[in-house]
Amino acid sequence: MSVTRHPDAMIPASTPIAPRLVLAPTRGRTVLDGGWWPRSWDPAAELPGLLVALTERHGRIRNVVLNLRAWDDRFRRLTVGSDVVRFGWFDSLDPAVLVATTDRDTQIDLLVVPPSIPPAAAERAMAIAADPANLRRAPDILAAVRVVPARASTASTESYAEWDNEGGGNGVKGRDSRVSPMRE
Repeated sequence: MSVTRHPDAMIPASTPIAPRLVLAPTRGRTVLDGGWWPRSWDPAAELPGLLVALTERHGRIRNVVLNLRAWDDRFRRLTVGSDVVRFGWFDSLDPAVLVATTDRDTQIDLLVVPPSIPPAAAERAMAIAADPANLRRAPDILAAVRVVPARASTASTESYAEWDNEGGGNGVKGRDSRVSPMRE
């Protein structure tokens, strides 16, 4: 596996780690398809294992969308085995959400539990997100387990809107109000 950067390629030093992931038993008309608790905000370390797990369950993942400010680094493509997954990084996506799209255009919405959350709260949040009867959105789940995403509440005084899937703005502040150009 390698992270594709322009112009250099970076190869992670270790094999993908098993993700801390809880998926809903079936896909249906749910708000979220599960919860994921990364160990860090380093996407090169965290995403390969998640993509392998999602591919095993849902088929090839072709695209992933994440919050621009929550993660330590950004890249446009990640090679997982023989597949290349494209990434989009947006200010408007809630930091507590990851959206993956399969080759069959199936959308997988995951709660992203901040790495610093205590284990009991993280496990509770992931279980709620994976419950087929759950009607709460990602930020509401984190609030229910008394968790405030650390990255979402620092530095900036300007609010940004949540992405369509989250139903509009929630007043969560981003780390930085400037939009950085994305690497190709």
